Amino acid sequence: MDSTLQERARATRRSLLEAAALLFAEQGYAGTSVNDISARSGRTSGAVYFHYASKEGLALAVVKDRFATWPGLATRYADRAEPPLEKLVALSFDIAHALAEDPVARAGPRLWAERDTIDAPLPDPFALWTTATTRLLAQARTAGHLADRVRPAPTARSLVRAFFGLCTLTEALEGRTAITARLTDWWLLTLGSLQQRPDPAGVLARALRRRAPRAGERMVGAASGE
Repeated sequence: MDSTLQERARATRRSLLEAAALLFAEQGYAGTSVNDISARSGRTSGAVYFHYASKEGLALAVVKDRFATWPGLATRYADRAEPPLEKLVALSFDIAHALAEDPVARAGPRLWAERDTIDAPLPDPFALWTTATTRLLAQARTAGHLADRVRPAPTARSLVRAFFGLCTLTEALEGRTAITARLTDWWLLTLGSLQQRPDPAGVLARALRRRAPRAGERMVGAASGE
């Protein structure tokens, strides 16, 4: 296959993936048909089956594209010179922004919630995130930043589950634009119980300064001085 055909095939696959993700996020897996995906993408249903074989194949591709591979975001925060708790907070805002604004990322949690209706084994992204969070908490312990009573592994499990629950419920109750504010509130509460010498507002402010605000975000609460 020459380079032009390869590029055309990649473009077709991407347009199908993004169309499917938008529909899965809006309508759910059961509420989306191959014909819906074909119409949204502007491609034929034959193209869907050629590139992904089935709707299940598309769902799996959507989850793998963002939801199950987000730990790659952690490479942005690999600098050992930066305090690990600040890295964890900054990373959480990047993930929350993706959940709010990236259609492919947004489809992941909904597909995971509907996994029993999908005839394909979806990867468990929470295990990967728990491992990444455990690593950052262990670094915080080594640096003397973590309270003595806090154990990295079980704490990471609780944080990851609470974080995704917070994002899901906030969107359902207040809409996507409220996620940054609610995550700020959550970290102000949570950091105080994690730190050896509590300074949640300071950690939050420093973590947010390391991030360039994304479109639609507004720094709120103690981090912005409101």
